[in-house]
Amino acid sequence: MNIQFKKGVLEMCVLSLLASQDCYGYELVQEISKRIEIAIGTIYPLLNRLKRENYFENYLSESGEGPPRKYYRLTPKGHEHTKNLIGEWKEFIKQVDTIIEGGNK
Repeated sequence: MNIQFKKGVLEMCVLSLLASQDCYGYELVQEISKRIEIAIGTIYPLLNRLKRENYFENYLSESGEGPPRKYYRLTPKGHEHTKNLIGEWKEFIKQVDTIIEGGNK
C-alpha cells in the first residue's frame, strides 16, 4: 500500500480502535497490522503526539505476561475528534470515488 495513504489514515485508525476499547501500544499495532502493514516504530510517536493534544490519557494495568502495560483511553475531546475525522474521511472517499469513476463530468 502507498505509504502516503498509510500516513494519512493511521491517526484515524488508532483513534477508532480506542473509541471502542482501551488498548496498549503493541495491541494497537497488532490490530492495525491485521489489515494495513505498519512498523511498530510508527505508532509510538503518533501516540505521544495524540496524548499531548489531549485526545487520550494513559494508565498502567497489570499484565499476566510481564510488567504492567500502558493503556490508552480516549478523552471526551478524543471521542469528538474521532467522530469528526471519520465524517471527514467518509466525505473525502466519496468525493475521490466520484472523481475516479468519472462522475464529475
